[in-house]
This record gives sequence, structure tokens and C-alpha cells, in this order.
Amino acid sequence: MPDLIYTPLYTPPERLDQPALWFAFQRSSILVIDPASAALPCCGHLSEHGVEAVRSTYLGLLDGQHCYAAEIDEQHPLPEGWAKLGLRDMFAMVDGTTAALSGRALQLLDWERNHQFCSRCGTPTRARSDERARACPACRFTTYPLVSPAVMVLVTRGRELLLARKSEWAPGRYSAIAGFVEPGEMLEDTVARETMEEVGVKVGELRYFGSQPWPFPHSLMVAFTAEYAGGEVRPDGVEIEEASWFDAEALPNLPASVSISRRLITTVAADLARRIPRR
Repeated sequence: MPDLIYTPLYTPPERLDQPALWFAFQRSSILVIDPASAALPCCGHLSEHGVEAVRSTYLGLLDGQHCYAAEIDEQHPLPEGWAKLGLRDMFAMVDGTTAALSGRALQLLDWERNHQFCSRCGTPTRARSDERARACPACRFTTYPLVSPAVMVLVTRGRELLLARKSEWAPGRYSAIAGFVEPGEMLEDTVARETMEEVGVKVGELRYFGSQPWPFPHSLMVAFTAEYAGGEVRPDGVEIEEASWFDAEALPNLPASVSISRRLITTVAADLARRIPRR
């Protein structure tokens, strides 16, 4: 399905002349009016359906339609026909722009919930109208939505790919190496550190592949490929339970298609299988 066009805005309209699209959540589940199509509520305000929001925030325009995020108390009964949908499930049912915007909505609601008061002086904060931020009127300290950068790296050796698995994953599921960026690190430093810490491997020839916002809880995944540069594969036994080399045409069970890890692995595997013949 084609992606829609999203325009981020911070100041809501003074009055709505058309129904708005509502990204409403109970905890981390998004509310839909049709679970089969993941259709979102479209109305002037959720109160029209008897739903009251704990808090709401304006998101901007999605293909010209005003959009809001809203937090609903988890005990609030839902209107007839409405349902709760896991965000990962929704990602697989909608276009990429709507999926990203739903993740943005959840992250913004979480940030606003946790920053109602200034962390320096305790004064209630206020939303700014010129940018996505909350400011303290007393000490002027300003907070912005939290984004945690993380790297993902797919290490290749000829036509082989190095994949690893964590114990909590589904049996037989493998993915690329990943980890959060530490303060003071460049992305390249994180790639080198994570691969050495988790599987004992050195890497070289780092190449950028792509990125994906991942709202679980507030990550920005930055994906790379890297060529194997030495070392014996040794899972750390803490984060990584197993790690092994897989031929480009003999891949194990992989993450869901909505994740950048699946796209990274399948794209690189297809390219290696095309360019490098089997021995």
C-alpha cells in the first residue's frame, strides 16, 4: 500500500472543520474501530463516542487530516465494536507512514506523562507552541522527547551472514547484532563494541543500510552491514544465547517483516546469493 504524507505540527487548530484521526492508547495497545483493517477512530473528539482522554497531544497532518494522540485509562470501557490492537500487529496492517506515526504517538504520550513536572525544581511544566518540548516557567529548563539511538549490524563473510539469538526469543529465531549507543560513542564505535562484546568478532568495511524508529520503548535503530575482520564466534551467554554463520540461501527463522532487521537480512542475503556462487 502507498505511504501517506505526514506533516508534523505542534499547535492544534483553533477549531476543527473536519473529523480528526485519533491515535488513542490504553497502555501500549492502540484502539481501533475495526480490528480487521486496523481503522482508527475518526471524529472531532473522542467524547463523541463516550471516551474521555487522560491526556492528548496534537500530532500534525496526515494527508491533510488533523491527527491527535490520546491516552485512555486502561479501565475505561470501550465503545461497542472497538478493540485493542498490539502496536506490532498494527505495523503489519497499515502503510509505513501510519505505522511510524502510531509509534510516534505512543512515545509522545509516554514522554508527556513522565515530564509533567520539572526535574530540576519540581514546577509544573508547560508545552511549548513552537517546538515539541515542555518548558519550566520557573527555572526555564526545557525537556524534549526521549530518543535512544541503537545500532544494528549484519556481519558478512563471503556469502555467509552472522546471526544471533537471545534466549527470550521464539525457538529458532535469529537476527542481526544490535545494541544501544553509549554516551560519547560514535555509531561506528558502538558497532565495533557490540559485536566484540556479544559474539567476540571484529568487523571492518562498515556500510550504512537504513534506519527505523522503534517505539519499544523509544529507540531509533540505525542499521549497518560490516565485513568480518577476525575472531572466533563466542556468544557472551548473557545477551546472546547462540550465534552462528548462515549461508545466504539457508537462513533460519527471522524477525517479523515490519522490523528493519528482517529487511536488512533478506536484502543482504539476496544480494550475496546473486553475486557469490555456492562452492
